[in-house]
Amino acid sequence: MHEFHHERARALLANATQIVDPQQVQDAVKRVADRLNARFDLEGATEFPLVLGVMGGAVVFTGNLLPQLSFPLDFDYIHVSRYGDEDRGGEIVWKVIPRQNVVGRKIVVVDDILDEGETLAHVKQRLLDMGAAEVIVVVFADKDLGRAKPIQADLVGLSLPNKFVVGFGMDVYGYWRNLPGLWTIRPEDLKQPA
Repeated sequence: MHEFHHERARALLANATQIVDPQQVQDAVKRVADRLNARFDLEGATEFPLVLGVMGGAVVFTGNLLPQLSFPLDFDYIHVSRYGDEDRGGEIVWKVIPRQNVVGRKIVVVDDILDEGETLAHVKQRLLDMGAAEVIVVVFADKDLGRAKPIQADLVGLSLPNKFVVGFGMDVYGYWRNLPGLWTIRPEDLKQPA
């Protein structure tokens, strides 16, 4: 069984097309870091943000972003999942809530991709309801769906076409989050049983 999945993962990538190379990925991360540094790395600043990585997709982006930030910060992670009917939004369940007090804090939420936006909109509202002073949403990629979303990211690394994209934290059937660039998977390959 394991060998079947290994072959499947290789086959999916064999037919994929690279749309963003590793250098372009790193350039996008640096752009986001520069913007955050311009905002928070201020002389005499007494308050610094709590950065929350959204697991598990944001782990690669977060790990690349944090070393480029030049201001003091607290770091934690959150884990939310959606259950039920995707078309109706489903129920959003918090598997890991922020373990640090968010009351009165500026929060930077870091995620890999803004797709439909339902989950991130929920996360932002929940943090505000918990007493956060401000919630800044930072995503590595924003997928162009051609329609309005329930939330806009405050900082975006790059914009992606409305295709199935893997790499740099984004997966296909759990595989290929580890790719340093971004690849699109063919729709016909996604229809095959996983």
